[in-house]
Amino acid sequence: MPGENLTRDEARERAALLSVDGYDVALDLRSAVQEGEAARTFRSRTTVRFRCAEPGAATFADLVAPSVTAVTLNGRELDPAEVFDGTRVALAGLAAENTLVVDAQCAYSRTGEGLHRFVDPEDGEVYLYTQYEPADARRVFANFEQPDLKAPFRFEVTAPDGWVVLSNGAQEGEPEGGTYRFAETQPISTYITAVVAGPYHYVSDTYRRTLADGTELEIPLGALCRKGLSRHFDPADIFTVTKQGLDFFHEHFDYPYPFGKYDQAFVPEYNIGAMENPGCVTFREEFVFRGKVTEASYERRANVILHEMAHMWFGDLVTMQWWDDLWLKESFADFMGALSLVEATRFTNGWITFANGRKAWAYRADQLPSTHPVTADIRDLEDAKLNFDGITYAKGAAVLKQLVAYVGRDAFLEGARRYFKRHAYGNTRLTDLLSVLEETSGRDLATWSRAWLETAGVNALTPQATYDAEGRVTELSILQEAAPERPELRPHRVAVGLYRRENADGALVRYARAELDVSGPRTVVTELTGADRPELILVNDDDLTYCKVRFDERSLETLRGHLGEITEPLSRALCWSAVWGLTRDGLMPARDYLDLVLRFAGRESDIGVLQSLHSQAGYALTHYTAPEHRDLAAQALAQGALHELRLAEPGSGHQLSWARFFASVATTAADLQLLQGLLDGTAKIDGLDVDQELRWTFLEPLAAHGAADQAAVDTELRRDDTASGRRHHVRCLAARPSAEVKARAWADVVESDELSNALVEATISGFVQASQRELTAPYAPKYFDAVERLWRERSIEIGMAVVRGLFPAHQDRQETLDAADAWLSGHADASPALRRLVSEARDDLARALRAQSCDAQAAR
Repeated sequence: MPGENLTRDEARERAALLSVDGYDVALDLRSAVQEGEAARTFRSRTTVRFRCAEPGAATFADLVAPSVTAVTLNGRELDPAEVFDGTRVALAGLAAENTLVVDAQCAYSRTGEGLHRFVDPEDGEVYLYTQYEPADARRVFANFEQPDLKAPFRFEVTAPDGWVVLSNGAQEGEPEGGTYRFAETQPISTYITAVVAGPYHYVSDTYRRTLADGTELEIPLGALCRKGLSRHFDPADIFTVTKQGLDFFHEHFDYPYPFGKYDQAFVPEYNIGAMENPGCVTFREEFVFRGKVTEASYERRANVILHEMAHMWFGDLVTMQWWDDLWLKESFADFMGALSLVEATRFTNGWITFANGRKAWAYRADQLPSTHPVTADIRDLEDAKLNFDGITYAKGAAVLKQLVAYVGRDAFLEGARRYFKRHAYGNTRLTDLLSVLEETSGRDLATWSRAWLETAGVNALTPQATYDAEGRVTELSILQEAAPERPELRPHRVAVGLYRRENADGALVRYARAELDVSGPRTVVTELTGADRPELILVNDDDLTYCKVRFDERSLETLRGHLGEITEPLSRALCWSAVWGLTRDGLMPARDYLDLVLRFAGRESDIGVLQSLHSQAGYALTHYTAPEHRDLAAQALAQGALHELRLAEPGSGHQLSWARFFASVATTAADLQLLQGLLDGTAKIDGLDVDQELRWTFLEPLAAHGAADQAAVDTELRRDDTASGRRHHVRCLAARPSAEVKARAWADVVESDELSNALVEATISGFVQASQRELTAPYAPKYFDAVERLWRERSIEIGMAVVRGLFPAHQDRQETLDAADAWLSGHADASPALRRLVSEARDDLARALRAQSCDAQAAR
């Protein structure tokens, strides 16, 4: 669509020309409860007041809508047919001060972009919510859609009787004639405005705090979800974490929460984890747990709550000028979310989760061909959409952790406080942050910034040691390496730990530690000279820096025999992370990694680490294990998982995690028979509550292996005819091993545009089964034939889901790699964002083939 992909140059030109004084947005959402065509659109009337630095100049407003009824500029009516092209409203002859009024029919969304409309199958109720980042507010109201044209907003929403209606500002008075009016916001960017409307279940609370100057702060709190989920809702825990977070940020930021109320809405068919709309934060409703989950799930929810709360300052109060500096909000929110999680809530092991989970995401992203510096080169909105990635979030957060160690915690937090006060309600770039940190720390950060924020890639740190005849260290050094294509060697602040078995039980304990700065290709650890010879040398102990950890030969042999005996949970998690990195890089055979999981995962005390091990073991089995060894490896994993399942404490999170993992690797007739028995009640494992969510978990592998037919899947839907149940139903139906089933699923996603975003994801998930490689092989060439058309015709969110999800990763052979290379070479003029997605998937496939080769060689 012409003009939909706003470029950075266009945004700069418009920002130099315009200043926006305010928006009044009126939405009429009563059509949402109608049927058929009448429920496809809603009326949107926007009044924008803005100034122009060059009277007589021309520019454009952004609007993606089926039709525009009227456009008025400074009292002059413009012909919509002449000024509106489907994505932009042309504005010519601007005055010094301007008023633009746009009356449009905008479309409800089924893709989670703009104003999403969801009909609950359980009771027929309609629920609406908005999601805009990076640039979908223009699907709901006319605006200047870029982060540096901030303005105050007033929203007015007309809705059906009995609905709960929320926006960023507090509701003003009682609704009149179904119209709700909301207080004017502080100046904010378009992408964080919000509307949530529907018959939501709403619970309220209040946060109170006495500020340092004696002021009494009172923040109304709200939490809401669909009525159908209300019986599962646990607002007390949500409010507890919310209050703990508000205490933490008020204590450390010295800037009162600036947006009045604080509502948190858990909404259906949400594409992402959450969104930091000030005063009206939205979350995916899967954070309302329908069944039993592990403590790791509660920790993740708490982390997301705190991540979004950190955005109220890093992102909402002070916002990046353009998407190049997206990290100025996301990296900070990721770091501050983890810090507040550990220091303010019950989840005191949050840094273990960060080291083992978030950084794994970063390490993967930083080794893709699309890796980029933390502060990126974002040419347009398509680039921006794809840069919500492991670099911007997790690597940036890890780098900030390094920065805190470099400048000192006090200097870092004082810099944040000055940053908020100096740039409140404004927009910033990298230099604005560095300048305040240089003020507070006294350090020159230019060199640090160039190394860590302005270059891409991850370094590998390897210990090298020599010993004397008595077995003492004569020299311990750290070797730093970089990939040839990204040769930057960086300064690292690291801790090096020496471990040995000292106790009768053979536990591996740390007996020496040194903390030092590493720079260049080789750094000597002088503090450890003379130490007794270790069995394990752990570089980056305590996870102070961002790097790939390697081992010397003796350390690696120690891990092969004793990884589960490391007593310190964080150190153990770092070793698990490191051996996973070796497996991904084709330096450790997949069979060796799976053997470590089988031998030691059952001893893992941290439930989050255990769940990561299960996920990584499943991935290694599917993608990194030599094809001729897969069946035996799957059987061994299933037997091991069942063994640990039976040993696990009844009713524990570990038991639940092993149950889910067992289901994911079950392949033999005996395994499937046990799953069926757990479903129908003829089999039982003490303490394992097979609730509705676990029932679906067990049913999918039964369907995928042909042990459950459509009638069985339909019967399960009758037990759980809810929104969640229907997603599971679609996934299980698409998982069945039938050529006809696969053809129908492919057509539903590729040839039709009728499915909602959630059902697209469910269908793809069912279609893509590792055990059905031969069945899905014919779709590899079809993928490359269709992918460019799909990208052109679908919204970017659906396009990303389809391009990533349907890439023929399970056709893991050289011919598929060649086909991907041929597509990339033959489509040099395709959208850069599309090429990036295909290139990333191609790189994952090439990595898988290298890992399979490593695994195959180990068998010889």
